[in-house]
Amino acid sequence: MKKVVAAFILIAALASCNSVKNMDTSKVSDAASMLASLSPNSTVQQVASLFKLLDANNDNSVSSTEAVGSVAENFDTLDTNNNAGLDLSELQGILALLK
Repeated sequence: MKKVVAAFILIAALASCNSVKNMDTSKVSDAASMLASLSPNSTVQQVASLFKLLDANNDNSVSSTEAVGSVAENFDTLDTNNNAGLDLSELQGILALLK
């Protein structure tokens, strides 16, 4: 029984790694750079650009697996409607956290 459970855990871990493998690393790098340049005075347009970079699967939501840096670190705080994804208005909350 323990071996079956361990096998399921391994399969789940490998399946979750596929989403990371399919991510465009240049977009992740660009998003990390843009995130580092944000300040409390950043514009909504800058946050919208960050959102577009983070939303790797273009579903108009940033999941916890798509989030990087301080967005990932503060994901639960930013996800105000608790739907496991950040929309653009929720992502704008990152500006308040930068103060």
